[in-house]
Amino acid sequence: MGHFKIYQQNSVDVTVVSNLFIDKYMKDANDAQLKIYLYLLRMMNAGLTTSVSDIADKFNHTEKDVMRSLKYWEKNQLLSLEYDEGRSLTGIRFLDITPDSGTDASLAAVVPIPAKAEPLIEKNDFSKPVYTLDQLKEFKNNEETAQIIFVAEQYLGKPLSPSEIKTILFFTDRLKFSEDLIDYLIQYCVGKGKKDFRYIEKVAISWAEEGITTPAQAAKAASKYDKIVYDIMKALGKTGVPTKAEADFALKWINELGFTKDIILEACSRTVMATDKHRFEYADSILVNWHKKQVHHKKDIQNLDEAYAKSKNSAPKFNSAPAARAFNQFPQRSYDFDALEKEILSN
Repeated sequence: MGHFKIYQQNSVDVTVVSNLFIDKYMKDANDAQLKIYLYLLRMMNAGLTTSVSDIADKFNHTEKDVMRSLKYWEKNQLLSLEYDEGRSLTGIRFLDITPDSGTDASLAAVVPIPAKAEPLIEKNDFSKPVYTLDQLKEFKNNEETAQIIFVAEQYLGKPLSPSEIKTILFFTDRLKFSEDLIDYLIQYCVGKGKKDFRYIEKVAISWAEEGITTPAQAAKAASKYDKIVYDIMKALGKTGVPTKAEADFALKWINELGFTKDIILEACSRTVMATDKHRFEYADSILVNWHKKQVHHKKDIQNLDEAYAKSKNSAPKFNSAPAARAFNQFPQRSYDFDALEKEILSN
């Protein structure tokens, strides 16, 4: 197939990307790193603020994924991360891209971070390197690693793709996982019905961040994690083994929304006071709302409560007595509210 030209039909609102970035850096970056860099570039050009949690929500990543990507670009000297005295991220400065890879790079522009910034989460860099074909070939031909690949294929019931083999190489090379720990990792994830390697990789990184190096430590962490789920069940007045739907809600609050146990239990407490039906759904609506309002601590909840009470007290009040008298002039009907609720839920 011959060469072709690329044309621009008209000039519109655009974000300009350096050719040096495309030629030199794009090929080595992973999907998350590219998305986040380009998004930050767009926000900088528009003069808009953002936050780690906003970026995580937009691209369906965890906040730790976002921080890993930011640290990756800082390591490559394309970004400079700015912190306050408490090591909270307050700004992201773009550095000029030069052919010399940016040592003593001049400063470009800043993407401001809101005042209530996220703390720096990571002490270690667990970003996945870009492995060459020679490294992959050497890894596959190693007797010990060949055994790891074989075991993984047995658990997953399929041959591993080159990308999945690179992920296992990442476990041994960067995360320093032993063969036994990788075996337990895959067995643990498959046992939960999770065969997606992106999920397995996220679990592996979370273990590495917690300093887990043995299957025994991983099992202990998993049992502690399961205990949180049961604590949530108990707080919502549920007994017995959680259903899949109930467990999914709990895992969503812990993993996707990133709430700590005390915040989740506070939502559960409010749920129990408000309703005795559909409690998981009710608690989920509370926590999703808190996540949108960037709740990270119980103090944030108190601030929201105070703001709500203040707005409620300042709202105009109306005399409802005449309406009540008018209502009482007509025959009142009795309703079967349980039947109405069933009808609503069935629609």
